[in-house]
Formats: sequence, structure tokens, C-alpha cells
Amino acid sequence: MASTITQFKSRLKGGGARANQFKVILQTFPEGSDDVSNDLSFLCKSTTLPGQTITATVVDFRGRQIKLAGDSRAFEDWSMTVINDTSFNIRNSFEQWMEKINNMSTNGGATNPADYQTDIVVQQLDRDDKVLKTYTLINAFPVSLGEIAVSYDTNDSIEDFTVDFAYEYYTAQKGDAGEFTT
Repeated sequence: MASTITQFKSRLKGGGARANQFKVILQTFPEGSDDVSNDLSFLCKSTTLPGQTITATVVDFRGRQIKLAGDSRAFEDWSMTVINDTSFNIRNSFEQWMEKINNMSTNGGATNPADYQTDIVVQQLDRDDKVLKTYTLINAFPVSLGEIAVSYDTNDSIEDFTVDFAYEYYTAQKGDAGEFTT
């Protein structure tokens, strides 16, 4: 049976999930950092929905390799790009957070993970801002604060910077508090 455009469109629920319909929510910034969670949900320019990898265990058998599921699951660092405004409030908060983790002059820092880790929520939205799926990155903290490029020949653009986070794992739910899926 030949596929038709009508059949294709009937399978594409809601017209397809749109990459520009998302929201990032930091549950709380650690104590000692300015809490700019509300600003961040508007000024987060781009990010990704988190991925995962299950390692494969390879077993050789009579000249063939058999791949079996391994014992570990890995989560790559998660990254977001933030639009910088003239107050630098969001960037300042990340700098304060990272200073709490590792002080630049003393090389000391927070030793209790609860003092520098937080959960981050990434929501995929539909075109009416209804939450389609919610990912929660558990025990996240920044590991890299990207540079901001400045240049005389950069006209008509607003600065942005990236922040990379390590996290332990994530959970995924349908909607904003729906059925657990991961």
C-alpha cells in the first residue's frame, strides 16, 4: 500500500514537537548565588533534551562478536546557551556558584554536594505552552562557563554564553507531573 501525504499528516500528532517550544527551570540556585531562576527561564536561548547511553559488553564466540547489554548507563554533560543582558545577573550567578564549588584564590570549596547541587527541569512545550514532557536532571552543577566573544565588527547581535552541567541521572514524565516514563 502506498503512503500518502494525508496518511503521514494523520500520524504527526499536534503538527510535530517544535524545537523552539521549551522552558528551562533551575529549582534553586545554591545559597550564596543570586537566584535568577525566573530570568533564566526566559533568557535560556537553547539547550537539548538529555540523552543517555547504555554500554555494550562484547563477548567473542567462534570468531563472532556478540553484543550484550552492559552494566552501566552514562549521561553526558548537559549544556545550555543563555542570552546575556546588561545586568550580567545570570552570568554573575553562575560565576558565584562555581566560586562556591572551587574558590579561585584558595582552591577550596563546598564539600557537601547538597551545598552546590540542584535539580534542573527542562520542559518540552506545545504551541499553546502546554507541557508535553518534563525532564528533571538530578543533582546538577555547572562544570564549565563559556566565554563571551566581544568584537568591534559584531553588530546587531546580543551576547550569549554556554553553561555545561554534570548531573547524576534524569527522570522523564509525560506532561508536567504525569506518568513516569524513565
